[in-house]
Amino acid sequence: MESVLVGVDHSEPSRRALRFALKRARVSDWRVHVVHVINWSRWYDVPTLPQLEGRPIKMKEEQEATEKTLFKPLLELMGREDLLEGLELTTSVHFGRPSEVLSGIAGAEGFDIVVVARTGDWNLKQAIFGSTASRLVQHAPVPVVVVP
Repeated sequence: MESVLVGVDHSEPSRRALRFALKRARVSDWRVHVVHVINWSRWYDVPTLPQLEGRPIKMKEEQEATEKTLFKPLLELMGREDLLEGLELTTSVHFGRPSEVLSGIAGAEGFDIVVVARTGDWNLKQAIFGSTASRLVQHAPVPVVVVP
């Protein structure tokens, strides 16, 4: 069975990308994995020892919050639009640079295609062609579909 990896965030373009992927998955009998990447750089801040010790707890809290605030409402919406019936669908939350994480998952787990939105809620430069999407197109080991 072929599989599609879909990168999502909290934006409307991201919902359009997921709709696009789900519609094609139903027609083509693809397995769907929906991923949200929390941009969490290990170099962003030099943490103190107590911050380092608390990082796994903070990461777990972020994962749980994403399940409640992103995946649950998003999948409920897609369900109301009858886009989930008959699909094998999974979700996961990861930490890091979104383009690197999505590219890594696509290669390591053997996905056939990656679907992302052109842009989320960013500045004008990124609105022209989202930085995550452009890096992913350049470096992903599989074809990437960028949904406007």
